[in-house]
Amino acid sequence: MRSLAELISDDRSAWAEIEAAVSGSPYAVELLPADPDRAAACLHRLQVATTSWLGALVYGTGGLIVDGGWLRVLGSGHPRRRLADIHEVNERFEAAGLVVAQDILGGEFVWRQGESDGRPTIHYFAPDTLRWEDLTLGYTDWLYAMLAGAADQFYLSWRWPGWRDEVASCPLDAGIDTVPPLFSKDGRDLDSMRRRPIAMWELLSVKHDMADQLGA
Repeated sequence: MRSLAELISDDRSAWAEIEAAVSGSPYAVELLPADPDRAAACLHRLQVATTSWLGALVYGTGGLIVDGGWLRVLGSGHPRRRLADIHEVNERFEAAGLVVAQDILGGEFVWRQGESDGRPTIHYFAPDTLRWEDLTLGYTDWLYAMLAGAADQFYLSWRWPGWRDEVASCPLDAGIDTVPPLFSKDGRDLDSMRRRPIAMWELLSVKHDMADQLGA
């Protein structure tokens, strides 16, 4: 295991690149402040250097809140804002990889071995299909794309009138549950659905249990 000093690089840190991507984003992006001790412990356990975007983000911030909270990119956590750190989230669920972000509807982004060339890529657990999709992008390329505007197209069919207010009022440890569920044949019109915030762990548990039952 590498020491904390070996993981931290001040002169080659990717943090400046992350800050530039955030400042240039068309979305409102909040960088939750990191507690230094908590951030150091998270980075040491993660064993990813700050020369990478993943290491720099975990060490430099409690998390990124994108588009008012629609997307939550995990960092070293922020207890007061009720955002868990990257390890707390991964201890709760086994996702055959590292969960790096969650979205308001219970979608998960996981960094794990790719299906083509074996390179680690981001996989998405889609709440409307209950299936995993290899996005074929590494962590850096995925996060840069989402910050640069790709989130609009990615979530195009899931926006509903007034979604910004609902998302903004939803705590960061919760997501929005829909009735009927997104994966049902009637779960296509979010505007007409009943929606309510529930604990994120509960929302994900229901979706993963159903995926297992359906063999998805």
